[in-house]
Amino acid sequence: MKIFEANITYSLIGFFENSKELTIELLNSKIKAICGINTFFELQSELDELINTISSNKNTISEPDRTEYGDFQTNRNLSDKVCNLIKNQNSTPEIIIEPTCGKGNFIISSLKTFKNIKHIYGIEIYKPYIWETKFSIFDYFLNNKSYNLPEINIYHYNVFDFNFNKIAEKHKEQNILVIGNPPWVTNSKLSSLGSANLPRKSNFKKHNGLDAITGKGNFDIGEYISIKLLSIFSKLKGNFAFLVKNSVVKNILLEQNKTNLPISNIKQFNIDAKKEFGVSVNACLFSCSFGNKSDTIIDEYDFYTKKLIREYGWVNNKFVANVDLYLKSQDIDGRFPFIWRQGVKHDASKIMELESVNGHFLNKNKESVEIEKDLVYNLLKSSDLKRTVIDKSRKYTIITQKKVGQDTKYIKELYPKTYKYLFQNIEYFKKRKSSIYKGKPLFSIFGIGDYSFKPYKVAIAGMYKTTTFSLIKPINNKPVMLDDTCYFIGFETLIEAEITWVLLNKEITQNFIQSIAFKDAKRMITKDLLMRIDLNEIINETDFHELKSEIPYLNIVDWKSYKEQFTKQEFNKNMQLNLFSEQALHTTKAIHNTGKVLNMNIVEVNKISSKLKV
Repeated sequence: MKIFEANITYSLIGFFENSKELTIELLNSKIKAICGINTFFELQSELDELINTISSNKNTISEPDRTEYGDFQTNRNLSDKVCNLIKNQNSTPEIIIEPTCGKGNFIISSLKTFKNIKHIYGIEIYKPYIWETKFSIFDYFLNNKSYNLPEINIYHYNVFDFNFNKIAEKHKEQNILVIGNPPWVTNSKLSSLGSANLPRKSNFKKHNGLDAITGKGNFDIGEYISIKLLSIFSKLKGNFAFLVKNSVVKNILLEQNKTNLPISNIKQFNIDAKKEFGVSVNACLFSCSFGNKSDTIIDEYDFYTKKLIREYGWVNNKFVANVDLYLKSQDIDGRFPFIWRQGVKHDASKIMELESVNGHFLNKNKESVEIEKDLVYNLLKSSDLKRTVIDKSRKYTIITQKKVGQDTKYIKELYPKTYKYLFQNIEYFKKRKSSIYKGKPLFSIFGIGDYSFKPYKVAIAGMYKTTTFSLIKPINNKPVMLDDTCYFIGFETLIEAEITWVLLNKEITQNFIQSIAFKDAKRMITKDLLMRIDLNEIINETDFHELKSEIPYLNIVDWKSYKEQFTKQEFNKNMQLNLFSEQALHTTKAIHNTGKVLNMNIVEVNKISSKLKV
């Protein structure tokens, strides 16, 4: 790769052609006097290559596409607007720090906008961008004389290893602006591309083992860099301004009630990423002030019109998507009495998911599949949950286990055709990358348990922007399965499922969900969100006649029985209970009464409860 994959203007070409005879020391000194950059050339070979490049063709060398690395360079028009916006917030920085400076557009815009700059620090790992930045700064000062020349250091360095603490200590009494556009890519994506520009392996959000394994351990590189720099500089004076994905801002604010970073005046200015970078992603300018109180609410604006869209963040120790809407429905914010479940996960859809064509099963490879029907179940995906009541499906799936980790040897003996089909396609199972399958029985699946086989379900799509719940009925006397893009709760009887379904679709419930759901998230509906719905509170605000209008055959006895389950005690959170099971009610009462007699604490009582089959 050539060192000088950068645009060199005619002004720069003229300067270097007239400076051929100077030593590297004299040339560096001359350049610093013009533009403030320390050690423009570090090696004689760099100077020699530049002179040869200029002499040979004087052309711009095309540079490789780096967008797959999340490298979306900020155009000068956008960087100018960002700097002007920061200036209009009464920011007068003396120190500019751009941790992933790329081609240096934010540095140039800062030089044009802020007139009191004393020092500039740019850090960049991609060497051609280092030269692009240096040339841009040099060219700027060749054409714009300055009597207040800042000292500029551009470092060819990995941002994750750079010592920002040294800069913070040196300038702790000065006004600092940390500005830039870090990579819009996750650590796992960079790792898959073989990039060495990664933070050291660490669970920096302190997720538990399972969460770290199954996805929450994956994080955005921009988020990592933002948190690192905020933790270093937020105790000083100044401002922060980063172009990042909206999800990064939300995640930082989500942790703010724990981290208590001393940042205030937190703002999010949504940009048109398609227009600015040619990429379809929700992105924004994230800005805040250092060294003041720890704010936990952010104001969200349109970057171009500056119109306020909403406020979101922490209210009464709850994280909400719309403060205004939440304050009107916060009574419903509590704890759901059951565990919301995700559907089945197998990561082998080519052979595990089937369609029925003219009475025969076809897999996704359009191959005819002849297997026993015992392990084949109707399947619903998020895209299927558009109807309110569902009693048919377009897809099927093979369910190899009734609980996670179950031995699958029984398939060979009881269902030889199914075993033969699965074994013939064993390579699909071997290719599954997720570590959750390691050490598990052949053809293992996840997201499976007793709850999966409940005949009636109330479900919601996780991947769509709708908040409506669907009632799912058995098909051909078999329970319907959902895939892992859906969330559901299971019931033994239709009446308990219908009552729950109606309550979850009430206006007050829907308003609450929309007050805590982030519509720009990849998965708008999550388990954490659903677990915050206080079904007991909704019940208290619902009368029998209201329900009767939705469920004509409902009788007062069923309604009273349903209500009693929520008013007399709190259920064990690890069970999917039959709400109308007398055995469940009496067993739970007996356990708690026994606990009182034996002076057992509630934790011990619940341990016993969790072991009982209801």
